[in-house]
Amino acid sequence: MTMKNYENGGQVSENWDTVFKSLSAEPRRQLLVSLLDAPPDQPVPLPESAAMPNCPPDPDVLCVELYHAHLPMLAEMGFITWETDPLVASRGPQFDEVAVVLDALHSMAASIPDSLVVGCQRLVQEQQDNIDF
Repeated sequence: MTMKNYENGGQVSENWDTVFKSLSAEPRRQLLVSLLDAPPDQPVPLPESAAMPNCPPDPDVLCVELYHAHLPMLAEMGFITWETDPLVASRGPQFDEVAVVLDALHSMAASIPDSLVVGCQRLVQEQQDNIDF
């Protein structure tokens, strides 16, 4: 069997790596989902659009993390654009590359194992139940 090499194979692989890297941290996932849920030309407010609804972090800490790490990374990838006054994010020129993955995940939500979708409140309650005697 002969393998066929394609000129853009390396670029395609790099594009997939970029999409999965963008989804590898909770604030980035939440922000991208918020943008997916918003009208295409509508910016979303930060930090609230990057916070997990059932387990919100300290907003001041999240703002620092967004400003210094998450927002520059997503902007460099082309998935978002952002502004500081007020702190908002919008869809970037490459947003469709990550949106298609999020859409696919949402369409399969019923098939995703509970361990990947259990909310933070349920986890906290389960931990408290295990501590109580």
